[in-house]
Formats: sequence, C-alpha cells, structure tokens
Amino acid sequence: MEENHAKVYVAVKARFEPDGRLIPLSVTWEDGVEYPIDRVLERKRAASMKAGGTGFRYRIRIGSRETYLFLEEDKWFVERR
Repeated sequence: MEENHAKVYVAVKARFEPDGRLIPLSVTWEDGVEYPIDRVLERKRAASMKAGGTGFRYRIRIGSRETYLFLEEDKWFVERR
C-alpha cells in the first residue's frame, strides 16, 4: 500500500541576514505550538521526494530531532509523517 505523505503548511518566523540569506528561527505547527529551531544544518535547492514540490530545503534541528523544512515559492511546509 502506498503511503500518503502530504504537505503540512506551517507558519515560520525567519530573519533576513545582511547578505540576503533567509534563516528560519521557529516553526508553528497546525495545533498552534511553536517550536524554536535550534540549528539550521543545511540549506539547498531541492525537491520534496515524499510530498512533491521544489524550492529550498532546510535541514533543521529542533531539540534532538532533525527534519526538513521546505520553502516553496512563498509558502513553508514540512512532510507529514
């Protein structure tokens, strides 16, 4: 059976650096809980292989967990697990 990996659009607080880089600072989930991003580990142009879509993929750490955060045009999303 094929798994359904849907996009979950999330609110993100972010900061623009003087050199133009966009740094995500926190993610607010569907239930309204805000999770601070402890570290951005990687940023590159990539596609979401599970949910579809292209843009910038941020590999982030929230607490002890690593996950991907995507910026697709003007919307942020994560892949539903």
